[in-house]
Amino acid sequence: MDRMKQPRARTSILAYWTLRYLLIISVGLLLTALVTFWWIQQEAMNNRMQTTGLLAQEIADRSVNAAGNLEISPALGALIEDRKRFFKLTVEMCVIVTDNSGKLLFSQPELSDAEMRFKLNDSLNAPRSPEFKAASALIQTGGKKLGNVLVLQSKRSLRHIPQEEITFFAILIGFLILLSWLTIYLLAGKLAKPIQRVAAAAAQVSDGDYNISLGTGAKEREIHELLLSFEEMTAKLRQFEQSRAVMLAGVSHELKTPVTSIKGLVHAVREGVVEGGEAEEFLDIALLEAERLQRMVADLLDYNALAAGIVPISHDRLELGPLLEEILYQWRLTQEAAVEEPVLRLPKAPLAVRGDPLRIQQIVVNLLNNSLQAKPPGQSLHLTLTLTADSRGDAEICITDNGPGIAPEIRNQVFEAFFRSGGKQSTLRGLGLGLTFSRLLAEAMGGSLTLGDPEGDGCTFILTLSRWT
Repeated sequence: MDRMKQPRARTSILAYWTLRYLLIISVGLLLTALVTFWWIQQEAMNNRMQTTGLLAQEIADRSVNAAGNLEISPALGALIEDRKRFFKLTVEMCVIVTDNSGKLLFSQPELSDAEMRFKLNDSLNAPRSPEFKAASALIQTGGKKLGNVLVLQSKRSLRHIPQEEITFFAILIGFLILLSWLTIYLLAGKLAKPIQRVAAAAAQVSDGDYNISLGTGAKEREIHELLLSFEEMTAKLRQFEQSRAVMLAGVSHELKTPVTSIKGLVHAVREGVVEGGEAEEFLDIALLEAERLQRMVADLLDYNALAAGIVPISHDRLELGPLLEEILYQWRLTQEAAVEEPVLRLPKAPLAVRGDPLRIQQIVVNLLNNSLQAKPPGQSLHLTLTLTADSRGDAEICITDNGPGIAPEIRNQVFEAFFRSGGKQSTLRGLGLGLTFSRLLAEAMGGSLTLGDPEGDGCTFILTLSRWT
């Protein structure tokens, strides 16, 4: 049996990033320190070699007497020791003075001829060992070479850095690492706090509590936007949850009403409470209620399907004039004789659009039915359909009626799902998805459905479709 994988332990963002940034900065500072230390050694060696060269030249100048002959001053040793102290040169220095034939005239520390030749190469102008470097100067007068001065020092002594300088450098690096750690720790802590608050708020939302207050007064723009966006998201979730509860209650109520009516009517006929013509009337009413229930379920299914993007939409070339004439003709046949013939106003030139004829018919018929259903009892209904081209060349279908219109306070809500106005609430029994579904269909065809500005009584809906190009 496979063993269940144990969940990996999680570390806090503060510890996680502080440790990693500290490691990165520490490694970077140490590498910088090593490179800097190497560069200081090279500079120290170059500077000391220049100082050694000056000393060699001074010894060469002091080794010529007034007559222009080679002469070693008795004070040469004291001079070298004085210069070593003044220039802080190493005690490992070796000074050698030879004449023009290579004979050893002076050395400090004192060397034999054999020891000198062991230290120098065969030409007596450079150290034999690669661990030493030498600065040389010619002893000459009037262009005539009298001898040679060599000052030898080991490379180790040339690169030597005093212990107090190394200690100071180490303390400086340690201080920079400590300062970097403190800076990173404070920054990571400041960044971790809003994330922790958002995480706690997310856990609160997952428990069903949408009353979130994070405080959006952060100075950093990104953190402020994060907190503000999360609060806005939770507010929308809270609103959505409330809308969902209202929607479910409304849908349940609207579906329950025809079911209860059908059950009561059928039960009355079955139990013999009504007989004869009255029983037939009860059954007819039950059939009407069943049809209403069927339309509600169909509207709900169509809305869900279109919202999920699974309703096929074609984008064919259509002549709107003939299509609108056919839609109005078919709709008029299904209405009672008391309904007046809608007025259709078409442009002189044909207007071709890109769309789906079946979906356009659904939208137009739904708008016509809405106008008919909103008509007050006893009032005749006047419907006008006007087809025009807007400023961009797109087609606009304006459907206007003479009904009671839409109150200004609910104009922004008419396209919301499951919304129904108070005037229709008592006479209609639907789910309030007609306008929402129609707008979704229009947008799926690349157009739009809007509510026009009122001009007197009634209302106007404007269906815009993209012109065929």
